[in-house]
Amino acid sequence: METPLQEPLRRRAADRLARRESDLPAEPSPNGKPRRRHVDGWLDRWVATVSELTRLTNTHPMMDAVIDEQVGRRIRVGDRWLTDWASCNYLGFDLDEEIISAVPEYLARWGTHPSWSRLLGNPALYPLVEERLAGLLGSEDALVLPTITHIHMSVIPVLVGDGTIFLDGRAHKTIYDGAMVAAGHGASIVRFRHNDAEHLEELMRASDPAQPRIVAMDGVNSMTGNAPDLAAFARLAREHDLLLYVDDAHGFGVVDERSPAETCDYGATGNSIVRHLGLGYENVVLVAGMSKAYSSMVAFLALPTRLKDALKVLAPPYLYSGPSPVSSLATAITGLEANRARGDDVRLGLWRLTHRLLEGLDELGIATPNRSGLPIVEIPLADHSEIDEVGRYLFEHGQYATMAAYPLVPELEVGFRLQATAAHSQEQVDELLAVLANLKDRFKLQQVATVG
Repeated sequence: METPLQEPLRRRAADRLARRESDLPAEPSPNGKPRRRHVDGWLDRWVATVSELTRLTNTHPMMDAVIDEQVGRRIRVGDRWLTDWASCNYLGFDLDEEIISAVPEYLARWGTHPSWSRLLGNPALYPLVEERLAGLLGSEDALVLPTITHIHMSVIPVLVGDGTIFLDGRAHKTIYDGAMVAAGHGASIVRFRHNDAEHLEELMRASDPAQPRIVAMDGVNSMTGNAPDLAAFARLAREHDLLLYVDDAHGFGVVDERSPAETCDYGATGNSIVRHLGLGYENVVLVAGMSKAYSSMVAFLALPTRLKDALKVLAPPYLYSGPSPVSSLATAITGLEANRARGDDVRLGLWRLTHRLLEGLDELGIATPNRSGLPIVEIPLADHSEIDEVGRYLFEHGQYATMAAYPLVPELEVGFRLQATAAHSQEQVDELLAVLANLKDRFKLQQVATVG
């Protein structure tokens, strides 16, 4: 008869024997370092997959860089000043004097950090942020947690249980990771082709409607700047009685509901892709954050109050995690007020800068997958092996960009990403375009297709 200690040891040994044969290393570790365990073959495969990213991280000046100083949208790395096109502070609120000056008053009242978990105690700042977010979004309620990654890892497993996650083929890695946590608790993952509602419907019809089912996908894509046909996916969610879970990290604060009074085609008020497309929240849970447009370490879900109450005892970040710092709650509150008072004017300025950049790229014949006009502009290379040299050229010519290396993107899309913000100037856009014109003559960029 097994003792309580012997039984888990026996199970562990059986699990080890059940591993795939390909998980067992057939040759020395590729990086020359000793394995932590003698069966770490899966880790060797992962190291090989990210080898190019690892090399760039270790050697490239625009990867894992230390930023020594910032003045507006100019940053200093060592002794070199560059224009920062890697920031996601779309509305420029990170540099807004009104927002910055409001922080000390909150710190004086609440200190630097409310160290309770939210289940133990909530500073009044939290319900205030949630109330204002729900009002802006037009949702029944909102739940604030520190980061979107926290939300995906903790909420997706709760929503799906041991049911099925239909996962968009290009869903953000953090959504995928949340789905994998759910899989560890018994959920099934089914991938559908990116933004292909017909393929999703085929898969949904073959699934068990008696089990919990969710569709997990991005709103505004973090690389292309484009949004899916969310209306088609929301219709499927209603018709098949499942939940549509949308991460709009890059859309919230930038895209808005359409209005006769709008100043540009981004819309008015900055209340995310759901409202921009004229949709409601029936069978929809929206996830977004304030770390981009609002420059605050605050994330949230727009959701029914009943689900919010359930997550208070089921989602680990609400129970156990340290909350957002007071300064982030302060900038969220002040930023929401700034958005109410002058956000549409800020977005109009951002729209103008973004369209100046996109029109300039078109004139240069440089291709970008951006079709939305939103301020996320990816420039893919025709030869992905040139990413190192292209990045160094940008750096040496005063332009700091996000390097999109494999496997962060597919090999055919390797290149660099530019993010316009309201804090950039027209002169900085023109300087960037001049650098890109010269870069195009030296390296192979994907070209705009010509007609005829």
